[in-house]
Amino acid sequence: MPDRIHLLASIPPKHGVSQFMGYLKGKSCLMISGRHANLKYKFGNRHF
Repeated sequence: MPDRIHLLASIPPKHGVSQFMGYLKGKSCLMISGRHANLKYKFGNRHF
């Protein structure tokens, strides 16, 4: 699919995969929100 990416990450054993994915999704959402602040007005209160 053209809208997908693949990521290969090395996660230390003391961190869980779900914890890492939650961190990654949270940071990417903040980055997208910062770069595209005008989308907030177009889509209202919807979340990424």
